[in-house]
Amino acid sequence: MEIGIAIAVGLGLTQLANLATTVYLHRDLAHRAVKLHPVLRSCFKVFLWLSTGINARQWAAVHRKHHAFTDTDEDPHSPARLGWVRVQLTNAGLYRRSARDPLTTGRYAKDIPVTWPDRILLNRGTIGLVLGIAVLVFWLGWLGGGIAAVVHTVGYIGLGGSVNSVAHTFGRRPFDNSATNVTWLAWLTCGEGYHNNHHAAPTSARFGRRWYNFDLGWWFISVSQFLGLAQVRHSGVDALLDKRSTHQDAHTDMEQVV
Repeated sequence: MEIGIAIAVGLGLTQLANLATTVYLHRDLAHRAVKLHPVLRSCFKVFLWLSTGINARQWAAVHRKHHAFTDTDEDPHSPARLGWVRVQLTNAGLYRRSARDPLTTGRYAKDIPVTWPDRILLNRGTIGLVLGIAVLVFWLGWLGGGIAAVVHTVGYIGLGGSVNSVAHTFGRRPFDNSATNVTWLAWLTCGEGYHNNHHAAPTSARFGRRWYNFDLGWWFISVSQFLGLAQVRHSGVDALLDKRSTHQDAHTDMEQVV
């Protein structure tokens, strides 16, 4: 029973971390597709510090670089360049290598300030992880806390690697980009598996295109917006692409007139 509870806690933490990653790190911080209330943003940031040790500013910078150089030699974690198996197994290390390069954060995170909580504590990922594990041990005991921590770590790193490896190799490509849509992965990552849709319209806060597409990140954002805790920039992939197409057509017509 104790082991079962520990595994359930680890899986639950993984899903909460995935939700915080997609809503805060990805859709809010990296792409500005949604603007979260400062309290909600801070809660996500602290939770990710305790559960993953992630430096939010570095994560956003590496991800922006990935979009700028998708599946080219400059992409920090391209399966087209490195092979999907290597990206799957070493994704965390590839992120860390790019994040440690000061040029990455200097160029791709210029608009993200380093706050005083960041300087004092939140940029020290090891401290966050130690505190997070200590909470689990205090709650579940040494065995239960250790099992929960291992399950969460393997689950979170594994699913994050799958978004960058599987969802750039296998699956459907309804839009003309190298990412893919992998439905089962979207179910496990709060919508991140609709990766082809996301690369087609990065500033859309919604990754799924149909009502039946399970995009838990978007559902959370919708509820937060209703409660006044979020402001959505764009709420649909197709609507955003239509808007861009209309703007480009109008620009082309104006050039022809001139």
